[in-house]
Amino acid sequence: MKKGFTLVELLIVLAVIAALMAVATPMALSAVKTAKASQVAQNLNALKSAVEQYVYSQKDLPATITDLTDYMSKIPDKYHLNAPDDFTNGEATVVVAYAAGDISPDDVNKQYSEATKVTINSTEYPGVYVKVRKWW
Repeated sequence: MKKGFTLVELLIVLAVIAALMAVATPMALSAVKTAKASQVAQNLNALKSAVEQYVYSQKDLPATITDLTDYMSKIPDKYHLNAPDDFTNGEATVVVAYAAGDISPDDVNKQYSEATKVTINSTEYPGVYVKVRKWW
C-alpha cells in the first residue's frame, strides 16, 4: 500500500478551505468598513468640539481646518471645513466633512447620529453641521 493522499482527499480539503474563506472574507471586510466608519465618526465629533472651542475662545469663526490645531492634538487628514465669513443674526453654521470618499455617510451615521450627508462641489460626503451662536 502506497503512502500519501488520493486526489479525492485533496479536492475535499480544497473545497473545505474555499468554503471557510467564502464565509470569513465578507466578515473581515465588513469589520474593516465598520472600523473606518467608527474612526471617521470619532474624528467628526472631535472636530465639532474643536470648532465650538475655537469660536467661544477666539470669538470668531475658523477660516480653515488648520485654525483648529490649538484645539486638537492632531488634525486628521482629508477633512474639510467650510465656515461663513461672519455671523448672521448672531448664528453661524460651520460644515465639517470627511472628503476622502472611501466611506458612505450612512455608515458613519450608524456610528454617530449627528453625522449626515454634506455636499461639497456637488459630491456627498459624511459630515456634521456645527451651529454656533455669538454670545458676546
